[in-house]
Amino acid sequence: MAIDDFGPRGFQLVLLRRMADHRPELVEEALRTLGASRTEMREANRRWQAWGHARGFPRGERRYRAVLGPPEAVLRRAVGDLTCPALLWPVPLWPTLRFEVLCAPGGGAVWNEWLVRAPGEQGPRLSDLDDLTPWSCTVDEVARAFPPARPLEGDAPTRWRLEFTDPQAPPGAARRSAGFTYGLLQYVDGTGAAP
Repeated sequence: MAIDDFGPRGFQLVLLRRMADHRPELVEEALRTLGASRTEMREANRRWQAWGHARGFPRGERRYRAVLGPPEAVLRRAVGDLTCPALLWPVPLWPTLRFEVLCAPGGGAVWNEWLVRAPGEQGPRLSDLDDLTPWSCTVDEVARAFPPARPLEGDAPTRWRLEFTDPQAPPGAARRSAGFTYGLLQYVDGTGAAP
């Protein structure tokens, strides 16, 4: 698969490959939507990883521009005292989300890359554990809905975890942990979802 025929479809296969570890049933459905096979998904991921290590392949934000084209939008995000560019691309599998690449001021180095709610889109109503269904919400949405949320170390660079309190639980109950891949909810520990 050459870079010219990789594009958004190939990039979505890369996202799905990482999500397949936790949500194989949702990934299978998404592959049918894309008209892709598991073999094609693995090959897209292999190519993406190889490009990341190849000499001469664009680095930082240029890597995403080479594969996805120009961003749909470039926003400014405050990170402490800094203002950083956030580049957004549409992701057809999740039409209300955007893939965000947060860059160091001045461009170039990528600080974060994940799925976020598209500007102007309303996220789901999150008030209890039953609302936390796989692929329904992002890290930021869960953190806002269940304060105080505390970030935990993920088991891979594309994975995040959040610890939070179930608002329906009695005082002193154990806190919950939600797992995310590329910023999209995959599971909540202790709710029957596959961790």
